Amino acid sequence: MSADDTDRRILRHLLADPMLSTADLAGRAGVTTATCWRRLERLRAEGILRGQEAVIDWRALGYGVEVSLRFTLDKTDPRAFDDFIAAAREVPEVIGIETFLGRVDVRLNVIARDMAQYQEIYRRRILTLPHIADIEALMLIATIKEAESLPL
Repeated sequence: MSADDTDRRILRHLLADPMLSTADLAGRAGVTTATCWRRLERLRAEGILRGQEAVIDWRALGYGVEVSLRFTLDKTDPRAFDDFIAAAREVPEVIGIETFLGRVDVRLNVIARDMAQYQEIYRRRILTLPHIADIEALMLIATIKEAESLPL
């Protein structure tokens, strides 16, 4: 399915302000509320609009440390990826898991309140994950750009 100009206009306004009511979104997109609702339902049904989510500022909640850990796994075991990911999901401080093709197999984004807590998480939870061949840590200093959208 390809989105037409009306769909893209609705999506642009939804990305700009996800908290808009359907009526307000329709008004900004220049369509009736009923048309906007039907289009949103179709975009959801076709998998273009997958949902709305809360974006949490972890630093505002007291998590001052965020580290991106890049793992190379020992792939001699055919279950290495599945075992690693299953175990990583059990670590509450892991807020993101991504897999890659290339030198890095998996990236975990980990948060902690401070460096002491991060060290504890790293030693007790991260280093015990299965099938680790290599780890590289990148500590987040600042987020310069964070875009959830492409120009529509």
